[in-house]
Amino acid sequence: MKEKPTQISQLILDSASKWGIEINSGSPLFTLFSVLILLGVCWLAFKITRRLFSGKLARLILATKATWDDELQRHHFFRRGAHLVPGVLLYVLCPLLFAHAPLLLALLQKLAFIYILLTTVMVMSAVLNTIEDIYDSSRLAQRVPITGFIQVGKLTLALIAIILIVSNLLEKSPVLIMSGLGAAAAILLLVFRDTILGFVAGVQIVANRMVNNGDWIELPKYGADGTVLELGLTTVKVRNWDNTISTVPTYALIGDSVKNWRGMQESGGRRIKRAINIDIQSVRFCDQDMLDNWEKIRFIKDYISEKKRELAKYNQDNSITEQDLLNARRLTNIGTFRAYMVRYLQNHPKINQDMTLMVRQLAPTELGLPLEIYCFSADKNWVNYEGIQSDIFDHLLAMLPSFGLRAYQRVSDRPPMQ
Repeated sequence: MKEKPTQISQLILDSASKWGIEINSGSPLFTLFSVLILLGVCWLAFKITRRLFSGKLARLILATKATWDDELQRHHFFRRGAHLVPGVLLYVLCPLLFAHAPLLLALLQKLAFIYILLTTVMVMSAVLNTIEDIYDSSRLAQRVPITGFIQVGKLTLALIAIILIVSNLLEKSPVLIMSGLGAAAAILLLVFRDTILGFVAGVQIVANRMVNNGDWIELPKYGADGTVLELGLTTVKVRNWDNTISTVPTYALIGDSVKNWRGMQESGGRRIKRAINIDIQSVRFCDQDMLDNWEKIRFIKDYISEKKRELAKYNQDNSITEQDLLNARRLTNIGTFRAYMVRYLQNHPKINQDMTLMVRQLAPTELGLPLEIYCFSADKNWVNYEGIQSDIFDHLLAMLPSFGLRAYQRVSDRPPMQ
């Protein structure tokens, strides 16, 4: 039984008759005319929509005070959305023009569905990019990065689109398609191994605040030592201090040794831990002349006076004369120098006095007797920190002769330069 032409089909037939072209709804020429008209209408609708989004709407968006619409515009949300109009028109108008050609109708509707689906994925991708950029500009982004979750969202959209496309082409239920994927699970696990591991690692990293964007991390295994630029689903980008970029698998932050310097950056200071090796042969008891000279040093003036009174009282209480060198208590030059180091650091304006501060004597070695400084610089900037540390040791090394001490230096067998 011959189907009755639709109103649009009849309109095309009547227009063709006016031009002297005698066709019917089942002829190939009518089908050709219908396809050309349909494509022309879709193209015209796309051009009008795109011009609208690129013209007045774009100027209106840029004129508003809100930033989210500017980000949508920058990520081409509206330009991509314009592609939905021709796709929807193609899908809606096909039954009105090609009811007489079921095969062609099914083909065009499948193509329209795929076009709409891919456009939707692109539009949603622009939305996710916008969310990521707006979030990255907030303070919370430094604590909880969401780049990995955004990438998971994009991947999920792509997988859903693929399943729906295959379901549409095969005319099978998406549930049936997904159940059939069980047979290919091993292959999918192999293909998406890094993605799965990266996603699981990303959840743990974000949940435990292990690494954030902007953190200074060290991964010796991968030669990475610098600032985290991007914490992604499968990779982490690190800008090293020589301005090279290291790309590290995300799951490496869970499975390998990682040093994160965020604790130092968030604390009140950066640690100084370095020793001066003292020549043991220069260590000796102090005589009265040495004590008199050291009393002129303002940092230890009170210390020397207090120690002299303490030792005099001890020797007097125990009936020990100053000539009894074996039993009398006496100050040493290295102990006095250690006291000077402590008081020098306590009066240093660039040392955090609220954090641990001490000078300790380590076990002697073949390289001398180490006097180690352990304190924290108030300035955590790398360049300033190195300058503060160097200034401290410049001063202390220069003060060694004043206390009758020498820094240990290995003697070379080579003859001195002339």
